[in-house]
Amino acid sequence: MGLDFTAIDFETANGFRGSPCAVGLSKVRGGVVVEEASWLMRPPENHDRFDHHNVRIHGIRPEQVAGLPRFGELFPEIGAFIGGDVLAAHNAAFDLGVIRSGLEVSGLPGPAYDYVCTVMLARRCYSLVSNSLPYAAEEAGVPLVNHHDAAEDARACAGILIDIAARNGAGSIAELYLSLGLAVSRQQAFDPLRDPLSKASQSALDALAGGGAAVTPVRAYQPGWPEEGANPLPNALAEPGHPLFGQTVVFTGELVMPRPEAKIRSAEFGARPESRVTARTTVLVVGDGFVAADLRSGRLTGKARRVLELHDRGQRIEVLSEGEFLQMVGGHIASAAIA
Repeated sequence: MGLDFTAIDFETANGFRGSPCAVGLSKVRGGVVVEEASWLMRPPENHDRFDHHNVRIHGIRPEQVAGLPRFGELFPEIGAFIGGDVLAAHNAAFDLGVIRSGLEVSGLPGPAYDYVCTVMLARRCYSLVSNSLPYAAEEAGVPLVNHHDAAEDARACAGILIDIAARNGAGSIAELYLSLGLAVSRQQAFDPLRDPLSKASQSALDALAGGGAAVTPVRAYQPGWPEEGANPLPNALAEPGHPLFGQTVVFTGELVMPRPEAKIRSAEFGARPESRVTARTTVLVVGDGFVAADLRSGRLTGKARRVLELHDRGQRIEVLSEGEFLQMVGGHIASAAIA
């Protein structure tokens, strides 16, 4: 077996994972990208609203996909390109969630996929203060020119996995994961007519039935110290392959999602939330509209500066934007940037 897989990246029309409007794929054989594909598409019916926030990020407008096949119609071609490959994605929980939710709300079954997450691998194998795709791609020697172009993002994800395998002397994904003591994750096959819907899809359908949108409402700014809330214990039954599993997470800045809710959501996925940065901290989630590029510009909170200091001293700690965090936990806010 060689280093064979398909890297995938989705862009969505709105905050619901099941609203894909573009996909990029890079097929790797023997550690080399041998084939690429990308499609624009209409999101599933009733989930095809384009939010200003998403358009601002990826630049895809509704008129560009008008008349194109919807995701459910196009998925046979996407699935044929993937075949039986292991999927690789940067924050795989999001991209695999797009497949599941997109098919669920289209009333279609989905195949099982083994998958790996290059965010988790970058965290294990690099020493970066941010493991966002541009930072990890730069470290891998495949810098992004047009971030949030699905084809380029998939190509960068492939390059990250190829680089990490090479650094670890691994000739296959199985060898790489064995050397790191990790297990390849798996999204089981499903049939929305038989199996329970995913939480994201059920929330979106409930919101439609109630005439609303499945997003976290934007709160008015409230001066003063944000309410921390309790620090719930991590969910011991959470999926070990999730990028928050086993992490110690601290939140800083004004979050659009109330901080106590953010702590509950992180604990559901196996993280341990805490209220201040210490030697135990491994992830800092920064609000106030922070994006990864702010690490270079210096627009940081006091906690974020503390993280940079600890990172410079050798502590394995990284910074996430609120948008990146919400991609991981399945939430969305109209004003959050995803870097």
